[in-house]
Amino acid sequence: MEILLWLVPAALATAGATVWVSWLAREGRGEVDRDVAVQRLAKALEKDHRQAHRRALPARPARAADRSTGIAVRPTRTGPSGASSAGPETRRAS
Repeated sequence: MEILLWLVPAALATAGATVWVSWLAREGRGEVDRDVAVQRLAKALEKDHRQAHRRALPARPARAADRSTGIAVRPTRTGPSGASSAGPETRRAS
């Protein structure tokens, strides 16, 4: 128990800092009137957002989703004739 006595000064300093900061912030500095906050919110919601006016991009063709098997698959390297030197079109890492 005596070995924990070195924590007492740090605990007292932390508690003192907490009380001091809470005492400084007790007046609620920076508070905004509720009516003013509602007006600001309404103004922000009425704004035109740049994203809404983006020009429409042409649709991309849907990509076929590859079924994940949990194994890394790489395409094989092909020779100069385009024929695969390893056999199948994909190699599996082991």
